[in-house]
Parts: sequence; structure tokens; C-alpha cells
Amino acid sequence: MGDYGPRLVVSVDVKKNPWQQKLPLHNRWHPEIPPVAEVKVDELFKVEMVDFSGGAITKDYSAEDVKHADNSSTHYLSGPIRVVDKDGVPAMPGDLLVVEICNLGPLPGDEWGYTATFDRENGGGFLTDHFPCATKAIWYFEGIYAYSPQIPGVRFPGLTHPGVIGTAPSAELLNIWNERESHVQENGLQTLKLCEVLHSRPLANLPSAKGCVLGKIKEGTEEWERIANEAARTIPGRENGGNCDIKNLSRGSKVYLPVFVEGANLSSGDMHFSQGDGEVSFCGAIEMSGFLELKCDIIRGGMKEYLTPMGPTPLHVNPIFEIGPVEPRFSEWLVFEGISVDESGRQHFLDASVAYKRAVLNAIDYLHKFGYSKEQAYLLLSCCPCEGRISGIVDAPNAMATLAIPTAIFDQDIRPKASKVPVGPRVLKRPDVLKCSYDGNLPITKNPSATS
Repeated sequence: MGDYGPRLVVSVDVKKNPWQQKLPLHNRWHPEIPPVAEVKVDELFKVEMVDFSGGAITKDYSAEDVKHADNSSTHYLSGPIRVVDKDGVPAMPGDLLVVEICNLGPLPGDEWGYTATFDRENGGGFLTDHFPCATKAIWYFEGIYAYSPQIPGVRFPGLTHPGVIGTAPSAELLNIWNERESHVQENGLQTLKLCEVLHSRPLANLPSAKGCVLGKIKEGTEEWERIANEAARTIPGRENGGNCDIKNLSRGSKVYLPVFVEGANLSSGDMHFSQGDGEVSFCGAIEMSGFLELKCDIIRGGMKEYLTPMGPTPLHVNPIFEIGPVEPRFSEWLVFEGISVDESGRQHFLDASVAYKRAVLNAIDYLHKFGYSKEQAYLLLSCCPCEGRISGIVDAPNAMATLAIPTAIFDQDIRPKASKVPVGPRVLKRPDVLKCSYDGNLPITKNPSATS
């Protein structure tokens, strides 16, 4: 009889800092970050991960840790993991790495999470022009369900998933990322549409040695300095997968990741107990520590099979995701619409981001009528299992986006009625989210009803 169960290849201790872990973590993408473990195809293995902040954001009932969070250090990832076939031959550039999620969940003994918005002076988020203050809600887990003392009256099942899962880029691909993102940072002001005032929100997060952790590469060496100033931040998703934030990437899912370096160098982190489509508050899922149980396979030369006329080289192949069979079941939804006309009344041509922003604001305004503060509604829509859609992208000049909220997550009926909104003990004297004051100047808005 052989051994059963997954082999633990990366373990973490949530009581220790990320740089104190037995196997070092990393928070950048670079081809020279060495692997910390090796697995074979068809082997069931387990990876443990700290939360994306590495424990910097705590379950203390205060938002000060969010307000002063060091966003230069996100995300802390476990890995890289080298993948080889049964003969010991590694995955090679041009292959596809198939990663099957067999099981996942919170780390035992650490069954809690948080949802937050960053202060506008510290990166802000999707609605930072309406919600400039740092806020936080703590969530506790009861099996598959989550509840929060800061957002009472809601309880919902989580669809747990990794926010970040990806392979290491090649040096050539890394150069492509850095060049195109530098161009956005330097020349993108004229294309900014989500906020009339840029303030301090970056258009891109370029390589920086500040907050950099590079796994086994020793800080202070010439090698570390060079790589730290080349390595890509993990904040956006890219051709290697990375921070894809697909909420349905749960048990039974498969990810087909392009391989750019020998061994693939798979990394994962940023575990979410639950998330709404778009993760609109930026620190916006129910962030937690967690584990993944995975199996890998290699499709030799598979990247060439998925090339399209819009992607003529293997460097421009994006991942494919196969959603698993497990998800919460909801039969009744309340759907909010938004069009690509911003809060000032300015028309944007088929801009789905502006349309989705308006759908979220409309939903926040509506839920506010049922006793929730607008901060509570914002955090809730970021982490509950709501469904976002681009409902229309062809009918010029208005893109149309929708946000569907499952009504069963509330302890009261939130559907529109002919009578006025019910008033009762559940909509009075509610506790609010944990909140910090905003130190900067509030932006000018032409829609006061949409502000917090």
C-alpha cells in the first residue's frame, strides 16, 4: 500500500513574516527567481500560502493597518515550483502547463479574512473618487459560509479560489511587459477615464526594489539589486496568468498556462474565500491565508496550438481557464445596469469600465436605502458572489454593463415594492465598517448622491 493524500511541497507559518518562512516567498515575476520545490506530472501536491499582505493586515478592529499598508510588497507568493514529466524532463518554453485544482480552503486554525479599501493617498481603487478613506471589514468562516460583524444582515457561501496563479516570464517577455507598462505610466494621462482627478493612483506599477522579496536570492547582493529593478510587479494579470482574480477558479477547475522558462516555475498566492466579479474595492475579495491541492500535466508544444491571428508569437498567448463544477446556487438576482456615461454626464464611447462603474454606484445607492452605509455596500459588492457582465459592447455610443446581486444573501427582502422601503430593527443602528479619516482634499463631484 502506498501513501495517500497530497505531498506538502510548500508550507507556511502565519505567525512568521514572509521572509522568515522555511521556504522563502517572493512578490515579483522574474525568470531568475529559483524554484523552491519540484513536482512531477500527475502527482498530487499541496501548497500553503499567506494572505496577499503577508500578515500586515490583521483581524484587529481597526483600519489603520489598511491605511498604512505597504503596497510595494504585494502579493506574497509561494513557489516557484519546477514541474517535470515522469521521466524527469522539465516543462519547456512553448509547452502548456495544465494545473488542476483538486482541493483548496483556508489554512486550518486561521479561518478568517478581510475586505478593505485603500486610502486614496495609498493607491485608492476603482471608486477612490467616491470612497477616499481606508476601510476594512473582518469576515469569519462557518464551513462554507462567511459573515462579518461590520456588515451585519448578510451571510453567503464562499467560492474559494486563488487570486494569483501563474508561470515565470522569460527575459524577453519581461522586457515586453516593462516597456509597454512604462509607456502607459509616461503617456497615459490623456486616456484616464475612471477618475476626473488622477490624484495619487498609479496608472501602472513599474519595477521597484522597494518592498521586493525574491525568494532564494539574497538581498544586498549585486544579483538581487539587478533583478529587483527588472522584476515585474504581481498586481496586474498578464500572459503568464498571474493576478487573474477569476472567482469561479475553484475546486475542479483547470488552468492552461503558457510556459516561458524551463520547468515553468509555477507560483500561487492571494487566496480568496469569496469575491464578486471585478473585485471592485481593490483589496476587495475576502482575503485570507490558504492552501491549494494541485495536479499538473504538460502539453508539449501546446502554446503553438492556441496561437491566433492576434497573437502571432508564443509570447502573446494568454491562459485558458476551465471552470470546475462546484459553485453556490442562487435562483433569484437583482440586476443593476450602468452605461458609459460618467457621473458628470460626460459620454464615453463604448467604455465598459465606465459602464461597470456606474452599475456598481447604482447598486450602492440602492442598498443604502435598506440601512447599509455606502461603505458597507461597496465592500459587500466587492466580496459577495455577485455576477458582473458586459451586456452590450456594440450599440454605439453606450456600452452597457450589469451587476447581478443574489437576493438570498440578505436577511431582508431587497426587491423594489410599491410601498416604501421597510423600516425595522435590521435597518436601524447598524454597526459600520472600520474606517479611517481621509487626510487629503476630497474630490469635486457633480453627483453628491453617489458619494460616501
